[in-house]
Amino acid sequence: MNWIILIVAGLFEVAFASCLGKVKETSGTTMYFWFAGFLISLTISMLLLIKATQTLPIGTAYAVWTGIGAVGTVLMGIFFFKDPVSFWRIFFIVTLIGSVVGLKAVSSH
Repeated sequence: MNWIILIVAGLFEVAFASCLGKVKETSGTTMYFWFAGFLISLTISMLLLIKATQTLPIGTAYAVWTGIGAVGTVLMGIFFFKDPVSFWRIFFIVTLIGSVVGLKAVSSH
């Protein structure tokens, strides 16, 4: 169950990073709504990470959380913020995914 909580925490990390991207692109009231989304997503992500680390090893949980956030944020950048796509970006995203899966596979929990 804590692996699911950790995955959801990672998805909220993607959400708060994406909200930051929208804050940068907007102004006025809209910017403040995105900033509020950032704060809410950040809080939920951290609380879920804390919950997951109560039973999962901290090093593994943190690495998986940041890996989900990193991969998700890069993909959000590519699909929604028009970030560049190159062979090497995709190669290293796949490498990062493999590392996260590997950490989960060798975890004792």
